[in-house]
Parts: sequence; C-alpha cells; structure tokens
Amino acid sequence: MPKLLIIHHTPSPHMQEMFEAVVSGATDPEIEGVEVVRRAALAVTATEVLAADGYVLGTPANLGYMSGALKHAFDTIYYPCLDSTRGRPFGYYIHGNQGTEGAEKGIAAITTGLGWEKAAAAVIVSGPPAKTDVEACWELGATVAAQLMG
Repeated sequence: MPKLLIIHHTPSPHMQEMFEAVVSGATDPEIEGVEVVRRAALAVTATEVLAADGYVLGTPANLGYMSGALKHAFDTIYYPCLDSTRGRPFGYYIHGNQGTEGAEKGIAAITTGLGWEKAAAAVIVSGPPAKTDVEACWELGATVAAQLMG
C-alpha cells in the first residue's frame, strides 16, 4: 500500500488548523489504498522517509526561514535518502506572520537536491488562516495522497 508521510512542525493554533486540514484531505474517504502517516519534524527518521512514497511538509516561517525542527528533519534524512527518494511527489504548507520567502527558498533548495517532484501548489499563509487557506490545505493533502493511489 502506498504511504504518504506528513512531516510537520505544529507549534501554534494556526499551524494546527492547517495541519488538521491537510490530514483531512489526505484521509478523505474517496482516496483509497493510501496509508497516511504523521510525524513531528523532530521525530521523523530516515527509515520512515525511505518507506514513504510521497510527502507533505508543514512549517512555520520563523524569522523568515523554515522552522529549526523542519531543518533538523532535513539534516537527519538528507544523505540517507538522497539517492533513494528521487522522483517522489511532495507538497508543503507554510504559516508566517511576516515574510515566508526564506522558508520557501530553503524548502525548494533542499527538495530539489533530494530530487523530489513538486506535486501540488504550496500553501503559504500570513496571519490567521482564512477559510480559503484551510480549504487549500485540504486540497494539498488530497492532491498529494491521490497521486499515490494505485
């Protein structure tokens, strides 16, 4: 069964709302035969990343960059996964109260290095998530999960 791994750092109510929407989309009953695994960015292992077929990444933008937790996850998994996860689909969501450009560039650089394929438009939210932002997070989870269906 294909596996979607959601790697997230969810330290705030806004991030929690976005995370729950991603999970809801990924686990929609119309998406069949895809196992959805959720892992905190500080706990994810290279073995879990290697075992997954696609990824959704979630992070706040702290001081304009991805969270230290997501960066730690990438530092932990990068070399063990470098040659084995190329071509796998991914998507991401970011919440920031100010600029998110550094977080976007960092995720793009690292996932390009890993050879992951962007499977859905990123969801970038500044301030409290609006209804349309939450819906976009749902779509993100559903889109990446649907691409893994057999």
